[in-house]
Amino acid sequence: MFDHSTANVNRALATLREHAGIPVAAKTTTANSTSERNFCPVRTVISVQEIGKGGISLKSTAFVLLASLCVVPLVQNTAKAQDPIGVPPAIRSASKVFVSNAGGDRGLFPRPFSGDPDRAYTQFSSSLKAAGLYNLVSDPSDADLVLELQLIAPAGPANANKQKGASDPLPEFRLTIYDRKSHYILWTLTESIGVANFQKTHDRNFDQALSQLLLDFQQLAGKSPRSAAPAKN
Repeated sequence: MFDHSTANVNRALATLREHAGIPVAAKTTTANSTSERNFCPVRTVISVQEIGKGGISLKSTAFVLLASLCVVPLVQNTAKAQDPIGVPPAIRSASKVFVSNAGGDRGLFPRPFSGDPDRAYTQFSSSLKAAGLYNLVSDPSDADLVLELQLIAPAGPANANKQKGASDPLPEFRLTIYDRKSHYILWTLTESIGVANFQKTHDRNFDQALSQLLLDFQQLAGKSPRSAAPAKN
């Protein structure tokens, strides 16, 4: 495998320049700001003046081609970074969804959160519909995906010991994505609701967490979110 480290690339280029016989004025090298571990940091430019003096030799052409090959890892690694690994095709290809209301745990309404246990379902469904990325159906048998939304309040100590693997006992939204045809769980997304002292702040954190959950789902599905803000009751 070719070593793309800066030191090795520079040494290889120096050797190739000597054998190619390209004048210094005819070539330029610039560092690529992307991680040198993945990409070749060299770009070669042949000047018009050099071509006018008699053209480019075969060795010079070989040098240019070798430097051009460094672009291949750039394209490949960029594509891998942008494409989530292991996302089921059913999530990416879905156009019709059914939102299932799994409710919320006791003790969360009307304090610390105003409204009722259906608040999350109502806001999430309204925001998903307003985004215009899916056709929301009223019958799960007509859907490609079933999105089960639940608000849970995990039980746990007030001061969780992270070193022992304990999690923060914060209320969180859980969105479970089912394949309607097979009824298998394809993916699960969670979003915690931040700590607050006042009712108004609790409600704001509720809305922000629900908004982020919707955004997470849209990004997982490869959709371009148009509106992730949750609708208010």
